[in-house]
Amino acid sequence: MNSQYKKGILELCVLSLIEQEDLYGYEIVQRISPRIEVTESTIYPLLRRLTKEGYCRTYMRDSSEGPARKYYVITTVGKNISVKWWGIGKCLV
Repeated sequence: MNSQYKKGILELCVLSLIEQEDLYGYEIVQRISPRIEVTESTIYPLLRRLTKEGYCRTYMRDSSEGPARKYYVITTVGKNISVKWWGIGKCLV
């Protein structure tokens, strides 16, 4: 898969997932990896960039299985861009 194509698809997948529910990074990897070959080293930089660009924000939540986890939640800006990307995708199919 072309790396630029994969990057765009991953952004859309991540935004789509966190639009449905707040997730931490490893959960995101686990949900995407059965469909697209992806690792944590790909997802975490993407999450940092999406956060920096204002598409999502983070908060910490305690975990019963270890240290607190950083959860990602989509912002209004992220929802808007997600809707635009889905619209473009529908036009191309």
